[in-house]
Amino acid sequence: MATSSGNSSTSSALQIMNSGSDQEGLHQVMDQRKRKRMMSNRESARRSRMRKQEHLTDLTAQVGLLRKENNQVLQSINVTNQLYLNIEAENCVLRAQVGELTNRLQSLNDIVDCIDSTKWILENEEDMSAQFGGDEFLNPWNNLCFNQPVDMFMC
Repeated sequence: MATSSGNSSTSSALQIMNSGSDQEGLHQVMDQRKRKRMMSNRESARRSRMRKQEHLTDLTAQVGLLRKENNQVLQSINVTNQLYLNIEAENCVLRAQVGELTNRLQSLNDIVDCIDSTKWILENEEDMSAQFGGDEFLNPWNNLCFNQPVDMFMC
């Protein structure tokens, strides 16, 4: 029995040694997996940083293009506003000229009407003389002097 108890203690020691080397091998496998996972995570993080940097570069380029386009639009608006102001000023001048020309036309039409009525009086003077019995003194149209200026401020 002594041999059997001696054998059992030897087998226990072998089992402990085997389990120790199994544990050591297990630790090596786990360490290797851990290192592999760390390397994989580092590579993934590197790719993520690169994608983020590319995205940032794209956005920066887009901002530059949008600023350039915005400046062009603002410049176009400024040019259009200046043209509008120039045309508006010219339009005001033309409106004033229209008003002045309208007044001149009305004055000329009044003069033409006056001349036409004077012609009518001169053409019908003989008929008027006959109407007043040939007496030129009684004819009120004989006392008119058409080529003398009219005093507008007479009281």
